[in-house]
Amino acid sequence: MSDRNSTISSFLEQAGWGDATRRLVAGDASNRRYERLERPEAETVILMDAPSEKGEDVRPFVDITNHLRSVGLSAPEIFAQDQKNGLLLIEDLGDDLFARVIRADATCELPLYQASVDVLVRLHASTAPDLPTYDADVMTERAALAYDWYQRGALGSVDTLAKARFEARFHALLAPFDRDATVLIQRDYHAENLIWLPARKGVRRVGLLDYQDAMLGHPAYDLMSIAQDARRDVPVGMTDMMVQRYLDATGLDAGAFLAAFTLLGTQRNLRILGVFSRLSMHYGKPHYIDLIPRVWGHIQTNLSHPALFPIKPLIDAALPEPTPALLQKLKDQCATIPSP
Repeated sequence: MSDRNSTISSFLEQAGWGDATRRLVAGDASNRRYERLERPEAETVILMDAPSEKGEDVRPFVDITNHLRSVGLSAPEIFAQDQKNGLLLIEDLGDDLFARVIRADATCELPLYQASVDVLVRLHASTAPDLPTYDADVMTERAALAYDWYQRGALGSVDTLAKARFEARFHALLAPFDRDATVLIQRDYHAENLIWLPARKGVRRVGLLDYQDAMLGHPAYDLMSIAQDARRDVPVGMTDMMVQRYLDATGLDAGAFLAAFTLLGTQRNLRILGVFSRLSMHYGKPHYIDLIPRVWGHIQTNLSHPALFPIKPLIDAALPEPTPALLQKLKDQCATIPSP
């Protein structure tokens, strides 16, 4: 038995789950793995395996979980933890991801997205914990991943001058919104990280996952994240509904909020463009390339807003359209490109 398996077995024994049947549920874009543990009496829990030797740290997940639960949201209860070894035993919220529920019954789309907005209203009304800020410095650096990886894969090298021009102008656009970075943003709030729990009431009907990278940010960020989903198409009318529902509940200024929504949407989708390219070209996960056209579509939609006019020419000139030939070129470089 490997040292890691031995550590996990000891953890489960101490938690009273040593006799459980273990079944892999999922891995993700990081080094975390999730297993469902089942016992004869039909109880189930989830094992989060996040090895610290691979750079994982479960402490942020624990801290954010405690905060989310304290404000009445359905983050999974933590039953046992070994933070040193990166092991958690958490509540099993089931498999009814929003994306799956909507695929099975399209009439669920409206109430599920309405509920997702209500979760954000509740979260943003609470006092946020002390967290790092997702400010203009951080956001500009991460948006530039589109140059480091997508441009590099598409054109063979990074145009460092074009990247520097982009960073300077984009930072100037983002900086005024730093003063509004006051709420907890989960930063990966979308239909494959939300679980429908119809037996619960109100905002507790939405189970939350994958929020360990939460930071302080602008109230528009998570709403934009679910509306501009990289993995599924969200109808324009649904996006309009979600924005209006949030504005009605919070009383925020619509014009300023929409400007932030589109600017942050550009930032997030440029980052995703770079991350998905890196996941294929460096980490050998080519299926992420198939998601790039949708991400590109979000970028183009956002660039049509007047708030983005100062940056649009730079992006148009530097980042080529992801044609089928270009996407294949990125796939052909799978697991061949070192970090810059």
